Amino acid sequence: MKARRLLQALLQHEQLNFLLTNRIPRIALTHAMGRFSRIRSPWLARLSIGVWKQFTDLDLSEAQASRFDSLHDCFIRELKHGARTVDADPSVLASPCDAIVGECGAMQGTTLFQAKGFPYRLADLFADEAAAQAYADGCYVTLRLRSDMYHRFHAPHGGRIEQITHHSGDTWNVNPIALKRIERLYCRNERATIRLRLDAGGHVLTLVPVAAILVASLRLHCIDLRLHLGYRGPQHIDCDARVAKGQELGWFEHGSTIIVFAPRGFTLCPSIEPGATVRMGQRLMHLPDPASHGDASRGCHAVASASAGISP
Repeated sequence: MKARRLLQALLQHEQLNFLLTNRIPRIALTHAMGRFSRIRSPWLARLSIGVWKQFTDLDLSEAQASRFDSLHDCFIRELKHGARTVDADPSVLASPCDAIVGECGAMQGTTLFQAKGFPYRLADLFADEAAAQAYADGCYVTLRLRSDMYHRFHAPHGGRIEQITHHSGDTWNVNPIALKRIERLYCRNERATIRLRLDAGGHVLTLVPVAAILVASLRLHCIDLRLHLGYRGPQHIDCDARVAKGQELGWFEHGSTIIVFAPRGFTLCPSIEPGATVRMGQRLMHLPDPASHGDASRGCHAVASASAGISP
């Protein structure tokens, strides 16, 4: 127990954490970790999970399986039936994953924040100016998955996935320490954009899973592909997959970040604020009130102003 507390204390030291998780051969280490995690050996998996628990609050009591043949199997574990409840209210989006809420609120035009004082442009994240303009003054939530969390993610609402776009990039750590030091970090990292057209009102959401060190692989059921650092297929992948609210979309192969973008008129639910812990299926955003004609809520703007250090 003392050794664990010492390890955690060392990793909480900002300068040391940044050096240990970023100033290293990130891509080479990510490739090596991917190969190691897939070794089929129950005893090696038990040993690796034991070491993992020394650094995190890993809790496997909700896992469907009690034993794992590889570390990878533990990373992408499924949960017991009923471990998560998806909010059935059709007027809300559900959280696609378990996560810690990062920056969130309304964008200022198409500018948003990865951390206080660190803005980035949505066009740089999407690599598409026209796609970014569709979300001008819209709402966003950054959801950071810790390595010990449940790593599968789900549809926030019923609809159709229309397109997947893969963006090659780096594997910077995406923890708060790195977000305060590396400008435009999300725009630099390996990522995908998932375009989801909702059944409700025809609104279009975009989910952006962002990879990080040790976790530059993403599996999506709708295209039956694993997107990773070595992927050299088409950047834009057309898709026409119907999904129900709460349906599993895929998984990360360790833990990372998902940013959810909604157009103007969506509003954050009251419990969604920086630092809050959310579970998959919990309320995330309210859909626009049909009577509001798409007006954005002051509540969403108030959160964005606080993130930017500007008084609402």
